[in-house]
Amino acid sequence: MRLIEKVWFNNHRAKWLLVPILLPLSALFWLLSSLRRLSFKLGLIKSYQLNKPVIVVGNIGVGGNGKTPIVIYLVELTRSLGLTPGVISRGYGGQAPHYPYLVNNDSTTLIAGDEPVLIQQRCHVPVVVGSDRIASAELLITQGCDIIISDDGLQHYRLQRDLELIIVDGKRLFGNGLLLPAGPLREGQWRLATSDLVIYNAQKAKDTQKLSKPSLHMSLVATDVCNLLTGECINLTDFIKLNTSVNAIAGIGAPQRFFDTLTENKFNIINQQGFVDHHSFILADFNDFNENIPLLMTEKDAVKCRGFCSPNWWYLPVDAIFSQAEQQVLRDKIKATSECGIQ
Repeated sequence: MRLIEKVWFNNHRAKWLLVPILLPLSALFWLLSSLRRLSFKLGLIKSYQLNKPVIVVGNIGVGGNGKTPIVIYLVELTRSLGLTPGVISRGYGGQAPHYPYLVNNDSTTLIAGDEPVLIQQRCHVPVVVGSDRIASAELLITQGCDIIISDDGLQHYRLQRDLELIIVDGKRLFGNGLLLPAGPLREGQWRLATSDLVIYNAQKAKDTQKLSKPSLHMSLVATDVCNLLTGECINLTDFIKLNTSVNAIAGIGAPQRFFDTLTENKFNIINQQGFVDHHSFILADFNDFNENIPLLMTEKDAVKCRGFCSPNWWYLPVDAIFSQAEQQVLRDKIKATSECGIQ
């Protein structure tokens, strides 16, 4: 974990030096972002309403809050309701030949970014990347999509949204509660009350009753372990019986969350290594790992490592799980949002 993240989330003693230095920049960030929001509210900057419903999945902070599993969940949920979803994403880290760029089966993470490639491969759904989310969404509509799911883009106010979901890391919550760069927040906690739904990943905060809008709880559950080289998937319980000791890597917003998941599933982690979110892996990153011990990683990391993986590398696909009652809340929200007359 980087020092600044330790300051944000772990109350590291370096806060006494870094936070005072960074607070003026946070004040400037607040001023500029507030003026931008006000400009959209007053119509000084134009926003656009598409002719198809838009669901935005985002967060008010930085790092891995569980947005991608929610996007995957929404793809399957909207399909079950008879809709044809498509996903738009910024495509962080990718360098596509043009934008908007429609992800295809041959797209690599270097072209489209890790999360768009993961979503396209996992769901076989149209995914478009680009900084202009309106142009990306319009391209999806030409592909026959009748509902647009935006992976991130909460602060992209130029695109109007019909349903807004804010994902919160139920363990790390909001760190020190400060705006960037002194803290991890892009917008203050007040923003939660303006969203249609707040979804807590792992656990609900104790003060959710303060929210004026409903909040849900989700869990990320792994049931299989899949081999990067062969694509073979083995039941997680069976895999653990054969491989109690493992190595682990994670290049996500909160690597410790992945390592904790392994520990909770009774794995004995011999060697673990966290990398920054969206890390572009190279073979040299794995020099310190014993090839005789299975190496486990996230599905997001796996899409970047298949080109040079070894036979003993595995990943854990995870699924967002809700209670039946909370599933129904999401279904009802999407039904109310849809313009397609779902019965």
